[in-house]
Amino acid sequence: MAPIRPVTAMVLAFLLTLATLPANAAEREIRVGVYHFPPIAKVNQDHRLEGLLADVLAALATLNPQYRFRIVHTSPKRRYLDFDARLYDVIFFESADWQWRDKPALISPPLLQDEDLFIALAKPGRDQSFFHHLDQRRIVARAGYHYAFADFETDPVKLQQRFHIEFSDSNHRTLQLIKADRPSVAEIGLINHAYLMTHLAQHPEDRDRFLIREQPDQIYRLSVIANPAGPVTTRDILQMLTPLVADGRYLAWVEHWGLQLPDTFETTFPASATVPVSGRPGQTAQ
Repeated sequence: MAPIRPVTAMVLAFLLTLATLPANAAEREIRVGVYHFPPIAKVNQDHRLEGLLADVLAALATLNPQYRFRIVHTSPKRRYLDFDARLYDVIFFESADWQWRDKPALISPPLLQDEDLFIALAKPGRDQSFFHHLDQRRIVARAGYHYAFADFETDPVKLQQRFHIEFSDSNHRTLQLIKADRPSVAEIGLINHAYLMTHLAQHPEDRDRFLIREQPDQIYRLSVIANPAGPVTTRDILQMLTPLVADGRYLAWVEHWGLQLPDTFETTFPASATVPVSGRPGQTAQ
């Protein structure tokens, strides 16, 4: 057999490289779990993503062309089952207290903060005492969401055993039910601060229509959650985010969408930083 000439060897090596590209490309896909959680993630009827998460993912894709970020649509109630089934690799902006500590999940330090507020229709003589004894009021809340007043329970049957509760599929519907002034259906609603402030900025006629409880239901600090068996860890995501934090784009987006950075927010994410693994004391993300 004749020896392979150098030029031929180079061609063969190039062809072998091409043959491996589809496999490498598949390994570099990052599946991102997304559900409607405005203004952090706004999923339109055509499944187009808007909000803070859309800004972040678009920038990450531009800065990291070696990865392809593919959106996997889920729902508030289904997101844990989909995570366990490994239908997505990463989910952005989740509170560790929302059942994630019970899972073998990688959890980043908090990157975002918001809070849930109790609202009611403003009426003459109605004051903060209206929010006392929530178990005696008719409440409208988002299905599948975690609330402190209900001990973060999400099972609709258990919630309806404890409270007079109506489930809503959107913040918009929650506001409409409160504005409809139908006490037999909804007297108090729960809505996140950023969404409410955005709504009031766009609809100034509603500013005097709502009574807001002074004490929020909860203040939540939101992290990135990653599957330990996925293609990237939370540390990888933090390193990808570092340029967006350094040049001010991340903060600008957070403020644009009416959100806040947590007090513990770090402006740099060193590669040596450790990230706790939920449910596995003593381990760190790699």
